[in-house]
Amino acid sequence: MAARISFSQYRLEAEIERCRGECQWDRIPDLVQQVNLARIHEHDDFGILLLAESLLEECLRENTAQLRDCTPLMEEKQPKLHQAKAHLSTILNRGKLQPKYLTEAMLVLAKLHYVEGSPRDALSMYARVGLESFAMENQQLYQSRLLAEALLIKGLSMERQHVSAASQARLSERQEEALSCFEKSCDITLLYLQELDKSVSSPHSKGVKNSGSAMEFSPGFFLEAALQNAYVTHLKKGNLVRGQRRLRKVLRAVESKGMLNFKKTAARLLVEVLLHTISEDCYWSPSSEPPPELQAKEPSTPISYTLEREPEQYSGDNLFCPQDNIEEALLLLLISESMANRDAVISRAPDQLEDRAVSLEDASQVYDLLSIAMARRGQYGMLSECLERAMKFSFDEFHLWYQLALSLMACGRSASAVSVLRECSKLRPTDPTIPLLAAKVCIGQLHWLEEGEVFSRMVVDMAEEAGEFLAKGHLALGLCYSLQASDASLKSDQDKLNRKALETLKRAHELDPDDPRISLYLSLQLALVRQISDAMAPLQRALKDGKDDLHCLHLLALLFTAQKHYQHAMDLINMAVTEHPDTFSLLFTKVKIEAVLQGPEEALLTCRAMLRLWQNSFHSSQSSEGDEGSSADDSSPLSRKPSGLHLTLPDFQDPETGSQRTPSIAASRLEQAMSERSAYSTTQRQGPGQMWTTLELIWLQAAELFMEQQQLKEASFCVQEAGALFPVSHSVLLMRGRLAELKGSMEEAKQLYNEALSINPQGVRILQSLGLILNRMGRSSLAEKVLRDAVQAQNTSHESWKCLGEVLQEQGRSEAAAECFLTALELESSSPIMPFTVIPREL
Repeated sequence: MAARISFSQYRLEAEIERCRGECQWDRIPDLVQQVNLARIHEHDDFGILLLAESLLEECLRENTAQLRDCTPLMEEKQPKLHQAKAHLSTILNRGKLQPKYLTEAMLVLAKLHYVEGSPRDALSMYARVGLESFAMENQQLYQSRLLAEALLIKGLSMERQHVSAASQARLSERQEEALSCFEKSCDITLLYLQELDKSVSSPHSKGVKNSGSAMEFSPGFFLEAALQNAYVTHLKKGNLVRGQRRLRKVLRAVESKGMLNFKKTAARLLVEVLLHTISEDCYWSPSSEPPPELQAKEPSTPISYTLEREPEQYSGDNLFCPQDNIEEALLLLLISESMANRDAVISRAPDQLEDRAVSLEDASQVYDLLSIAMARRGQYGMLSECLERAMKFSFDEFHLWYQLALSLMACGRSASAVSVLRECSKLRPTDPTIPLLAAKVCIGQLHWLEEGEVFSRMVVDMAEEAGEFLAKGHLALGLCYSLQASDASLKSDQDKLNRKALETLKRAHELDPDDPRISLYLSLQLALVRQISDAMAPLQRALKDGKDDLHCLHLLALLFTAQKHYQHAMDLINMAVTEHPDTFSLLFTKVKIEAVLQGPEEALLTCRAMLRLWQNSFHSSQSSEGDEGSSADDSSPLSRKPSGLHLTLPDFQDPETGSQRTPSIAASRLEQAMSERSAYSTTQRQGPGQMWTTLELIWLQAAELFMEQQQLKEASFCVQEAGALFPVSHSVLLMRGRLAELKGSMEEAKQLYNEALSINPQGVRILQSLGLILNRMGRSSLAEKVLRDAVQAQNTSHESWKCLGEVLQEQGRSEAAAECFLTALELESSSPIMPFTVIPREL
């Protein structure tokens, strides 16, 4: 019988220790009743100690918010706190506890003093206990928790206690002692949580009733603070080395269930330190020592303490070790992002509203940091993939949707970006910046003019509510009309759209006359409708606000050439090239002007300089991509990827007219598809596709200049180089046809022109060349048809009208020919040396 009672007592005491270790305070009152019934500890106050501790812990759990705000708990307003304090006072007054339990009672009372706002009384109690003499060896699980909390509270009490003038000299010593308490408390807490995880997972624990509740263990306020206070205090004091070491140590500790949420917070904090405080030059990996200059800034006195057992750390061979701060930040963030996705609350039930808001806030912080880290490496594609995964719990959450749209824009997925921006505009229908951004993508990258018009109208329809963005809305709408006019095939449609574009841009200029961008595009639109003199006034205003603006200088030079002031244009282009030496569009215009003023030989020198510039730009682009990496897909020659270079020729630009016509886009895509099957294209070209298009145009320009000098061998070499880049380019085929024509091979030339026309049916220069050669071959009727198509495609081309007049004159239709010549002469008087459409029209 005695053995049976002893065994029952053993089981009951073991259950009490387990509940105290796992913080199952709701079971303590029942266990105390069992202790009293079994007459265990009937001669001491052990049961009262258990009740006092459980009452205090339940009170703290109910008032966690006040503890986080450092608000003292008032005994008068907290009945449980009052009862706990009464029980503990009774215990200490009676002195009927064993020394071990008496020490525990004093630790609990010190904790109570602290939450009451009496740090001095707490320190006095710890001095009576002799906290420094505690040993971790052979301690029970709950005793580790008591010791970790006691060390934390001691450190906090030392920080909060008022420092008198007499003790100012000991201030640094007390701060170091408090830090020592925080670090020791952190390590003991890690040990406690790891041991708790093992005890819960053990076979014996699984068989114990109600042990399942421990699987959802929450550390509570003081244990969470014990994990955080050491590194937080270091970082507040500017001790980056100590703070970062402590954060890394905590994150490398073997996982336990009570640490999951804490580790997510610690990982985010370490990422913030890595991104905002540690530069790449000062970074040190987890396996190396920090730079001496950083260590020299830290306090010289090290924090030293010893534990019988250290927290378990992840270790092993072949572990990944980051080599720079961005790499380590990305590793932490990708792990945090995976945890945020796993723990996200997807349910829209009203009772889960608060949990959903908390999980969304955590995820948003992770994705914001991901955006910063990945943007530094240009990994926008990976960032968009991460944000797409967040969409499952981001219903009606504007911030994450908008982040996704921006990342899609940055990685070149423009069509997807527009779709996401459309959803963003539904979430914030009164925000004019969102449809403006969508219109910018539609106008620039996608050439979706109808969609761009819809988004622009959304801003215009907001009227006064759009505020300062109303003028931008009119600007976007005017650009859509202007581009649609360039794409229109019927003259009536062109005139109608040009008129609407001009009216809209004038309205934008009225709303914001000081915006140089609006002034520029108003001037450009006036130039497109050949109102050259009127175009000068708004352009001068734009230049007044931005004297070295690239597009303003370029447009002014083109206006000078339209007025046949070639020397003024040359002087202006030279000045613009000095300001923007890497801009190829300026250099192409310079070549054209030099050919008129100084002859082809001088222009060829500029072409050679352009080839050298292209080579340098290409090598610079390759080295920057190798250093920083890139998320954009460069396999397509049409991919639009920022390279850091001023390659300002618009994508899908027609080298004949400079316009972004829809047939030219289709032609470029057809060329791409066919060129990919060519022998040369089997060797992958590296770098932005726009660079290779620029190189092709340089070779073709040089070929044209050589042909003017009748140097056909050199011209053939240039065409061959361009053809090696894009074998079935309509521009290359056109130049090959002209070369064959100069050699007298009329049939070959006609065949090449037909092939070029099949790729680009709206190519004006192709139609002109084909019409003239057909006329020379005696097929004047077909030549007339082809040249009328050229006039229909671009009715402001004086060359097309002139060619048509020559054909009509040979047919004996003098009146019609004279009319064509007069039209050509009128248009030529206001024609620039390069089409005005080389100026990109984009927001």
